[in-house]
Amino acid sequence: MRSLSKRLVALLLLLCLSSLPVAADMTVNVQDVTGQQVTFHQIPQRVVSIVPSVTEIICRIGADGALAGVTYHDVYPSRAAFKPVIGGYFAPSVERIAGLNPEVVFLEDLHQPVVDALGGNEGMHLIRLPLSTFDDLYKTIRLLGKLFAKEPAAEKLIRDIRADLDHTAQKVAGIPSGQRLRVMRLMGRDKVMTPGDDSFQNEMIRRAGGIAPKLGKAGNNVSVTLEEWQAFNPQVLYGCGDDRRAAMKLLDRPGWREVDAVKNGRIRYFPCDLTCRLASRSGYFVSCLAANLYGEQFVDLPTVRSSGRTASRPVPLDLDYVKSSEIVESVVNDYIHKTLLIHLKRPMAVSSTLEGFREKINHVGNSYSPPQVWGLYYHIGLDTSRRQLMESIGRDPVDTSLLFTGANMDNLSVQRQHFKQMSVYALVTAGVRSNAVRMAEDVGAWYEPGTINIIILANMRLSPRAMNRAIISATEAKTAALQDLDIRSSYTAVRNPATGTGTDNIIVVQGTGTSIDNAGGHSKMGELIARAVYAGVQDAIFKQNGIVSKRHLMHRLKDRKISLLGLVGDCTCGLAGSQLTRALEPLLMDPARAGFVEAALAISDGYERGLVSDLTGFSMWCDRTAADIAGGPITSPVDFSYSRTLPPVLKMAFDALLNGAAARMDSAASAQ
Repeated sequence: MRSLSKRLVALLLLLCLSSLPVAADMTVNVQDVTGQQVTFHQIPQRVVSIVPSVTEIICRIGADGALAGVTYHDVYPSRAAFKPVIGGYFAPSVERIAGLNPEVVFLEDLHQPVVDALGGNEGMHLIRLPLSTFDDLYKTIRLLGKLFAKEPAAEKLIRDIRADLDHTAQKVAGIPSGQRLRVMRLMGRDKVMTPGDDSFQNEMIRRAGGIAPKLGKAGNNVSVTLEEWQAFNPQVLYGCGDDRRAAMKLLDRPGWREVDAVKNGRIRYFPCDLTCRLASRSGYFVSCLAANLYGEQFVDLPTVRSSGRTASRPVPLDLDYVKSSEIVESVVNDYIHKTLLIHLKRPMAVSSTLEGFREKINHVGNSYSPPQVWGLYYHIGLDTSRRQLMESIGRDPVDTSLLFTGANMDNLSVQRQHFKQMSVYALVTAGVRSNAVRMAEDVGAWYEPGTINIIILANMRLSPRAMNRAIISATEAKTAALQDLDIRSSYTAVRNPATGTGTDNIIVVQGTGTSIDNAGGHSKMGELIARAVYAGVQDAIFKQNGIVSKRHLMHRLKDRKISLLGLVGDCTCGLAGSQLTRALEPLLMDPARAGFVEAALAISDGYERGLVSDLTGFSMWCDRTAADIAGGPITSPVDFSYSRTLPPVLKMAFDALLNGAAARMDSAASAQ
């Protein structure tokens, strides 16, 4: 018996060991920054990526377990949110990189200070990967696939990018040359700039069917003269979200505002992680750009893909009255939509905030429409777009109740809560980057279908009263989840936390079984609904937006639309704003200073709500912080100017950091 037990233990140990990842024998040759060839015979176990494009690719091919450090500019995929931050893309901390003891550091030309500081470290390879063209992108993906033994995933990623590009090429092929639009990527804060002729960003414009400028200049960004601007006369301008405020100032000048794009208001802004890098979603971005340029014309052109259902995958739900549930992929208006469908065994009632109280419903669900069709659906309206979708998935609007969302159904969160025989499901999709609002503060301007969508199913029969109470419980839980994540209003971010998005919707399904007449906050059913919704909202936001409660301070500042780039104006103390910004970033990376600013964020919200009335104590803390940074008391504090209006508490906090930094720089200069 003992012998048998020993053999079983040995077998279990062998199985456990065999399941652990091991470094594969291989030979991968890579050139490092010195031009020397480095040969890898095993998969690197610890890498630092200062290049967001490389970080994104590593995550997308499933090698993120090797990532030991990233920059705070890495926001996609969501898994990057849990990685240690080594600073920003433009000024990474050499000390933090070295402290992570990486085998490989991926960097770019602008990271020469990192090369100078770490280039001689034995066992640490500094590698630049080419990312100037789409061909470079494919080579880099393949190389990373080999390096991390993820070749199949790398090849699939390349196929997906090419599929997006091929589809877009076929779409725009029908646009006559005389109707092609002149498109310029807008850059620059002090003067108008654009990518050079050789930039991948102009390649993106051409692949999207646009006419890119040819200025006879090469480089990542080049200056545009007024004569060049007027000669090209862009019909569409686009930039990244961080460019918006600076762009408005640059374009509101004589000569610059007289081009078609400015006169007609055709200035578009996209997320920086799509516009500013060549990475895993570049094919997707080209598709979005083309749809933004020509979306309405696409309606009158032949379709590339056949409409209708193309694929599905199951979503397990353990409820007696659910026949089956699935996520269905279907082509509508030439783009893939993804719809969660829950098929009920018999007709029942639902309470929907989009459609009202409905009876004899056989199917409920939530449908994702991709960004490429948002503009079209805004014009044709909800009724027409709903009819088109129903036809594509083979459902009848008479017995089907759907919600609609711009949050990808791949990021669906399914949460279940139990108590004795009572069970509740919450199926949640959520996105909060573009239209989160604080009700009673922000102004409502338009309507479109939901962004935080929730479907609630219980294993008991809810009365109409209980169904309506369930909506209140779910809404309160959703708001609690947003507040605990510090989600900000998209419109008044620096001052207001969000209470929801402007387009949230909920469906509560009647269910079967024991009758329940109360789903409010004091009932067990209400508690379970709230717990499931709270967990679902936070999980869905993480999947869709990569937001977690313990995210880096730089991410929380960005959520408030506070960017260090161009934040600080030139100072009467004799220091340029750019110098002060360079001094500010290391302070915000320091845990003690970051904690000070995080506390200021909380105090600021309280002060704006009237919950904090006296800032004397905080002012004393600011004085001590400035003195600690400077190495002594600040005798003549400076009132700094900022490119945007900061709430009083945040201005006090940033003034303290900058006064300390300015005094320290002044002391260092005097000592030389």
